[in-house]
Amino acid sequence: MTVADRAAAGFHQVYAQPPAGRWAAPGRVNLIGEHTDYNDGFVLPFALPLRTVAAAAPQPGETWTVWSELTGETVDFGAAEVTGAGRVTGWAGYVAGIVWALREAGYQVPGARLAIASDVPLGAGLSSSAALEAAVLAALVDLGGLDLPAEAQPRLAQRAENHYVGAPTGIMDQSAAIRCRAGHALFLDCRTEQVEHIPFDLNAAGLAILVIDSNAPHRHVDGEYAARRNSCEKAAALLDVPALRDVPTDGLDDTLARLPDDETRRRVRHVVTENQRVCDTVELLRARQIQQIGPLLVASHTSMRDDFAITVPEVDTAVEAALAAGALGARMTGGGFGGCVLALVEADHSDTVANAVTDAYARRGFTAPTHTTVTPATGATRLD
Repeated sequence: MTVADRAAAGFHQVYAQPPAGRWAAPGRVNLIGEHTDYNDGFVLPFALPLRTVAAAAPQPGETWTVWSELTGETVDFGAAEVTGAGRVTGWAGYVAGIVWALREAGYQVPGARLAIASDVPLGAGLSSSAALEAAVLAALVDLGGLDLPAEAQPRLAQRAENHYVGAPTGIMDQSAAIRCRAGHALFLDCRTEQVEHIPFDLNAAGLAILVIDSNAPHRHVDGEYAARRNSCEKAAALLDVPALRDVPTDGLDDTLARLPDDETRRRVRHVVTENQRVCDTVELLRARQIQQIGPLLVASHTSMRDDFAITVPEVDTAVEAALAAGALGARMTGGGFGGCVLALVEADHSDTVANAVTDAYARRGFTAPTHTTVTPATGATRLD
């Protein structure tokens, strides 16, 4: 049974009626550009075939009911719970956050029943939260006939996650979940929110992206993500620039010398050089030179490991083993401290690389990784 069918079946089971429609939104992999989004920089994600589906139908009044296949819970909330941030917690907080953000923006949000099913794994750094937000947002916009164009939806979904849920994420995840196109990577300027759809035809190049779930839980609960963001904002203030995106790569060593400590210098160096790597990757993809992006992926991982200090032994082991087995490039993807690794591989070599990573994990005594090959998919859409 597909994830869309599971959402519809769950809706019928819980509400004893069929849904009015089903809306899907994808998880995402960030090809390159980590921790650049909240620094007003550049990112290059693409959408995954893995999706979260919201089956939904209107219900009277200012009330919302949502059921989750994952937990089996049904959560009800009304206008009182969405007049202030954080009044609905846990997974349902992401749903309530979308209702809250729409109302804060002046939209008359329809009451609704929803059933949620998902193939996007939790805690893997593939942005399951943005997929949930985008699917729910698409459903409510359609059910209510709301005039909210696609280009304005990521910022609203980000506001829900930042201010209702309380997670300090940038704009990338929601933009990827909503605005990506099949067969393309999304070149996003996180300051202007301008996008360019960059052709990323792996099949034509005889290549594949292998996504390896390190099975080291992707978690920000210890505040490390927020600490990195705070460090970047303080550095921008010390350098008297609006954001680290405004620090040029030319003369970077001289700029870094103005900062008070080595840790801050390393954080800034990562963001500035990562922005440049995104732009360099885009240039190669425009020229259809996909194979040539491998060294940029490796340099990105090295920077995340050494300068931004967000990798863990499992992801470092996966990158090293993939490269040793012949991957053209590999890097951790996502916010760090666990999650997934992506490897650019020859299409007929993906199993060899995956097996090499599994063997390396066994030698280190790590929990076995899981893997899949992916192609760029489409963003949020109504299925029926």
